[in-house]
Amino acid sequence: MRIAITLSTALYLAVAPPVAAADQYDPPALVDTIVLWLSANYGLPAPAHSPMIVRVPPAKLVEMRYGSPDAVPLGDVVAVYDDDTIYVMQGWTGTTPAELSMLVHEMVHHMQSSADIRFACPGEREVMAYTAQDAWLNLFGESLESAFGIDDATLRVSAACTY
Repeated sequence: MRIAITLSTALYLAVAPPVAAADQYDPPALVDTIVLWLSANYGLPAPAHSPMIVRVPPAKLVEMRYGSPDAVPLGDVVAVYDDDTIYVMQGWTGTTPAELSMLVHEMVHHMQSSADIRFACPGEREVMAYTAQDAWLNLFGESLESAFGIDDATLRVSAACTY
């Protein structure tokens, strides 16, 4: 069953139309495929509705994540999920496995939020998101490390509860 879902997802991506190039738009049909893949592979319940996807400047993503636009170098934060909205970097098109993996990661957070799943700390909710993102990238012969430079040590630190 898992192989059939994986193959059908890969086939869908091969023929999927590119995502529209607006700053704010309704989620592409591909979101439904990602929801099915996440539900089948990670047991997350499908949300009642899809999130809005909004493109914002890289400095805004850093500010949303860390409170200051100068907290980390621009480009270190590529997407943020907040209150039924996925914010992605300006220029995001969703046409590469790496860009789609960003959507996979943030859809995990949307599905976690929609299911009202609680965590001990913010880092704990990242474990499934990064696991799913890496698995998605693996479908295309990539990984978090090859696509984003995120190695196992970085993952352990980002998922650690510090309080």
